[in-house]
Amino acid sequence: MLENSIWRQYNGENSFREKLAEFCKMTTVDLISDDKVLYALLKAKLTKKEMRLFAMDSAGLGNDELKSTFSYSDEELEQAKFKLYKKLKQDKVRLDFRSTTIED
Repeated sequence: MLENSIWRQYNGENSFREKLAEFCKMTTVDLISDDKVLYALLKAKLTKKEMRLFAMDSAGLGNDELKSTFSYSDEELEQAKFKLYKKLKQDKVRLDFRSTTIED
């Protein structure tokens, strides 16, 4: 599942659910249960650059590799990470990932 996704380019497993729960300050049980739906929603909420940064940072790649990939300086990288994780913590984004928002 999701074999050709940006996430799988940098991470060996589909562990985005756990990372998303960690940054959104939610439990994995509260998230939408279908990985494909959750991943599609995540892609809709983040820009391509933010999605790639989230995948690469979650894979534990070093700051030097992130800076060279995105052509960022130290300050720009920290600012991009701050903006990304701030977006994931916002209620308007975070609550969309909850399983109760999807109608059965």
